[in-house]
Amino acid sequence: MTTLRDTDRALVQAAAAVAKLRCRSAAHTLATAARTADGRIVSGVNVVHPTGDTCAEVVTLGAAVTQNVGALETLVTVGDRGRQVVAPCDRCRRLLADRLPALRVIVGPVDAPEVVAVTDLPPGT
Repeated sequence: MTTLRDTDRALVQAAAAVAKLRCRSAAHTLATAARTADGRIVSGVNVVHPTGDTCAEVVTLGAAVTQNVGALETLVTVGDRGRQVVAPCDRCRRLLADRLPALRVIVGPVDAPEVVAVTDLPPGT
């Protein structure tokens, strides 16, 4: 794990802002923000539904592909209503590691988050 850069802190703030603006119901409870190497930010929120949920990381990855922004460099997910930074679920961890093995993921408590390679995230985080 490594310490955060200023751009990483800004990414956490961007995800928190999306959560505050867009996660106002039980249908959307998590927001993800991801940054490209050239500094572009892409974001997304999860979608909770009885037929199956879609994680914010997957929505963000889809948005990045749709917007043709290139490879994502760093990603963070935060919860709504001031909740903590949230690590990707196992399914998302595997998807991100397969698609973006160089991806950096911000994890840990919101007051002292750290950066870890997506391939170094343990299962069950």
